[in-house]
Amino acid sequence: MTGDEIILGPLPKGITLAGEGIEKKVWNILGHTYYMKASSDTSFAFETFDPPGTGVPPHVHPHQDEHIYVLEGVFTLYLDGAWEKAGPGDTVRMPMGLPHAYYNRTQNNSRALFWVSPAGRLAELFDQLHDLEDPEEVVRRSARCGVDFLPAGQIEGA
Repeated sequence: MTGDEIILGPLPKGITLAGEGIEKKVWNILGHTYYMKASSDTSFAFETFDPPGTGVPPHVHPHQDEHIYVLEGVFTLYLDGAWEKAGPGDTVRMPMGLPHAYYNRTQNNSRALFWVSPAGRLAELFDQLHDLEDPEEVVRRSARCGVDFLPAGQIEGA
């Protein structure tokens, strides 16, 4: 076990301060910055900072429900065949198995709180993806941790 490894258990009580992650845990993944906000066996939450032009292509969490609460900016979302937009105060619900994607296609930064339940291996995946620059390797590692990206070009407008 390394000092950076996340051990899941019951949800610990406490406050994660604004602009910080639990245990100062921050990931840089393909232009996004993720701050871990909560982590347990049952749920995993992280805040994102998404500069203009960033996004996560269509993918599926076969064993996790996912939510997004938009804090700032606007996301263009792909939700099971339809394109939608969500802005500050909006909550996006993505049940397990639903193909989805999100993009910041504006000229402004976006921020959001994401959470998944159960936690699965998402924190482990983010550890593996931190500072990784090869999108094909991101797809391979994601599949091993329970996040399945859809083939490129399968979704119009992605």
